[in-house]
Amino acid sequence: MKKILSLIMLFGVFLATGIQAFADDSAAAKAFFESYVNAANTYSPTIEKMYSPNAKIIRQVVKPDGTLVDVTTDTATYIKQMKLGQAGAKLRNYKNTYTDITVAKAGDGYKVSSLRQPSGENYKLKTYMIVKKQPDGKWLITEEMMQTKQQIFLKYANKK
Repeated sequence: MKKILSLIMLFGVFLATGIQAFADDSAAAKAFFESYVNAANTYSPTIEKMYSPNAKIIRQVVKPDGTLVDVTTDTATYIKQMKLGQAGAKLRNYKNTYTDITVAKAGDGYKVSSLRQPSGENYKLKTYMIVKKQPDGKWLITEEMMQTKQQIFLKYANKK
């Protein structure tokens, strides 16, 4: 009986340790997301270092009829487009507000989902990013999806 109780206690300790590690990394993933939001809303040049060089970037265009079109690009192209757009955004003091933030384990990373409200708008759009902790301890965005109502992105959509 003592052996069984000892095994149950040992299992409980391992389980508690695993749950704590998950909670710590989950909290770190959320903190990374919050630092991303701050960097984006202050037009910090550090934001481009938050992306993996081979991140999957998806802009999901919400068409006026409500249909969705995914437009994907690579990290380098996205960073170039972001830098071009930052100057005008900074002049307009454009910012995004994120609500309903959730963090869930996704493979070897974490999926941070939220609703994004562009400044000056009364609607919210879905967004998520997959963030992964690197061997050196740094967090990087490996996938990002943001919905947008900006129809200009449709010109980059793959024609099938």
